[in-house]
Amino acid sequence: MQRGRALLIFLVLLAVAALFIGATGRGLPAVVASHFDASGAANGFMPRGAYLLLMLAVVVGVPLAVVVGSGRALDRPGARINLPHRDHWLAPGRREETVAFIRRQLARFGILLVVFLCYTHWLVVRANGVSPPRLPLLWFVAGLGFFLAGVLVWGLVFLRRFRL
Repeated sequence: MQRGRALLIFLVLLAVAALFIGATGRGLPAVVASHFDASGAANGFMPRGAYLLLMLAVVVGVPLAVVVGSGRALDRPGARINLPHRDHWLAPGRREETVAFIRRQLARFGILLVVFLCYTHWLVVRANGVSPPRLPLLWFVAGLGFFLAGVLVWGLVFLRRFRL
């Protein structure tokens, strides 16, 4: 996946995520159960508008900060990039290709993060559809497991790329 393509997919996904939050948020009650205990029972509430703003900030803002912020840091001339065998991979003949790979990986991580955060929001919407609100804990744990498995694969791909 080329840098531009991965970044484009990430940015399109951010726009779709914002639309998803807005569309699914319309059906939420005026006071949203927004926090749940370890058994899935609601133990924190907030007004729908505040919840939706918070979710937009988290679902769009956090991944954007990770991907774009980290990508911009790579642009700095003295950027300190911590990699296995960094002297080899950041040598003048390899630096450009190495940084391009890191940017693609950042976009891929951003995609994973946006999907997981949207999934979590969807579970909150579902939880607010029953009375009393209850988060489907098994679904959350399964989603978290898939996210962590994706991050593990992402990390292994990253580390494998920088072997000698």
